[in-house]
Amino acid sequence: MQIREANIKDFEGIKSLYLQAFDNLEGDLVSNLAINLLDEESIIKIISLVAINNNVIIGHIAFSPVFLESINEHFGYILAPLAVLPTDQKKGIGFTLVKSGLDTISSLGSFLVFVYGDPRYYSRFGFKTNLAQNFTPPHTLQYPEGWHAMKLNSTVFPQGGKLKCVNSLNDSRLW
Repeated sequence: MQIREANIKDFEGIKSLYLQAFDNLEGDLVSNLAINLLDEESIIKIISLVAINNNVIIGHIAFSPVFLESINEHFGYILAPLAVLPTDQKKGIGFTLVKSGLDTISSLGSFLVFVYGDPRYYSRFGFKTNLAQNFTPPHTLQYPEGWHAMKLNSTVFPQGGKLKCVNSLNDSRLW
């Protein structure tokens, strides 16, 4: 398996991956998010990685910048979306994608990373609910218990505030 940065040529493979990994309605929504993030222009780089095996995309993850709305300051990223082909799940591919993405972000400097997902899955990477509780996501959460964050180093970060995300994530149905 190889992990590499995703590119425009990966559109179809990434879309197919999400349509297989999620049910119909959610699959369309999340696959469109992944594709839109690949194409979105942002002043801060969006990180999009794919896992490849035998020239087939078997996993994908994206991290996009978040900003404090009050001062428009970039200080973090949000992990969304993440998927692994159903036939390749439970083989450590998702874990490898998350770790690779966090390593990439860590190499860029000091950041908080947010995620909105299963607490049991993301807590093993160091994501914590209490770190995220003072940061208001861009939209109301359907499952507030899924909102987590982690520090990638010991730098002092803002204590809280309302977050602003990239355009692709600015859809209330994703939250």
